[in-house]
Amino acid sequence: MAVSPPPQLELADPPAARPARRASGFGALLLRLHFYTGILIAPFLVVVAVTGLLYTVTPQLDQMLYGDKLTVTAGNATVPLADQIATARAAHPAGTLTAIQPGSGSDSTRVVFSLPDLEEKQHTVYVDPHTGTALGQLTTWYGSTPVTTWLDDLHRNLHLGDLGRHYSELAASWLWVLALGGLILWWRRRRSLRGVLTPDMAAKKGVRRTRGWHAATGVWISVGLLVLSATGLTWSRYAGGNFTTALDSLDAHAPTLDVAAAPALDVAAAPALGGAAAPAASGGHHGGSAAVALADPAQADTVVRVARDNGLTGTVELTVPETATAPWTVAGIDNVWPVGLDRIAVDPASATVVARSDFADWPVLAQLSKLGVQAHMGVLFGVVNQVLLAALAVGLLCVILWGYRMWWQRRPTRADRRRAMAGAPPARGGWLGLPAWAIVVGVPVVFAVGWAMPLLGVTLVAFLLVDAVVGGVRDSRTS
Repeated sequence: MAVSPPPQLELADPPAARPARRASGFGALLLRLHFYTGILIAPFLVVVAVTGLLYTVTPQLDQMLYGDKLTVTAGNATVPLADQIATARAAHPAGTLTAIQPGSGSDSTRVVFSLPDLEEKQHTVYVDPHTGTALGQLTTWYGSTPVTTWLDDLHRNLHLGDLGRHYSELAASWLWVLALGGLILWWRRRRSLRGVLTPDMAAKKGVRRTRGWHAATGVWISVGLLVLSATGLTWSRYAGGNFTTALDSLDAHAPTLDVAAAPALDVAAAPALGGAAAPAASGGHHGGSAAVALADPAQADTVVRVARDNGLTGTVELTVPETATAPWTVAGIDNVWPVGLDRIAVDPASATVVARSDFADWPVLAQLSKLGVQAHMGVLFGVVNQVLLAALAVGLLCVILWGYRMWWQRRPTRADRRRAMAGAPPARGGWLGLPAWAIVVGVPVVFAVGWAMPLLGVTLVAFLLVDAVVGGVRDSRTS
């Protein structure tokens, strides 16, 4: 019997080799920008993160240092506000009475006096609203205690005035570039939502594992970093000025109270504050002229009652008018969400509201700007806001640390290579691979961004010039 030959095994075609990823001009340019920006701007971001982390605990520091002035034993009965103001005036005979923040529950009443030699700062006298006794005095800055003011200045300008503001504006100007650039680069590498949200756990020790933690952490905190960058820029020196100009052109500022229709008060019925001491109490507002009748602090109780009757709840602040014929202003200063930031102007003689501005009626940009600033300062959601800001600061510090570690891990270590202290930067000339349309669109956009954020524009030009010079020197040595 013939033996049939064994069946031939059909071998599958070998899998086609994955084509090498073609270098993208956009990706190469973004990688180089992200690398150099991270290396050069990270030191500024470290200072911002550390000082911001310190600022997040200012409410707790205030209670530790000034709790005997800020808080009292809660009670039901309260002393008339006019009597509390009189107690504060007795404790602080000099200066112009400018504002009162009535206390309630466990919060003390704050009576604010301005003096010419204090410039932007004031003296605040704290009074127990339940007993009417003075608790002490602090030098404040728009209501902030000395330690909060000190930490705020440290975060904004390192106590260097306008010169120091450059550091924080530079950090805020580049923070959004780093955050968005990192997001795009990590997405290009991982290509899935789960991939970008988690580090590469399969990676061995080394630069790949470090990059996974650097990138994934950056993704988780990216939204917060973008918010901090935008809100920080709104009150920066140069970019903030451009933002204000934009709000002017769009008529998007918070509206002012129109008190032009306020009825004139009876000057004869409004005695000058402090009687014979009125010239001393007038401070710098009235030039010490006794001819100007000042607002009567006894009207404060009427003003508060009218404000409560007209829907202003929570913590409010009364602004004392400079003359007896002007209305008082009452503003809600409840910054915890939902915010209470409505304002009214009150004529105490007739106990009527002569002007009103509700937060709900503000332009959307003005609302977003205000809420963004409150969130940046950690007061919008109370303790939750503080915790989120602290987490952002710690996360940013970790991302920076991992970024520098990657730079060190990428250094050449093989004996057949030239040793270096850190890894080589991405190759130059990535922009040459960009399509023509990207260059045509991108150049005007970059110029516009540089104009809106001058410190970003100036430092970008400086980077390009230095990079061109260094590249030219290296090219001449190798030629």
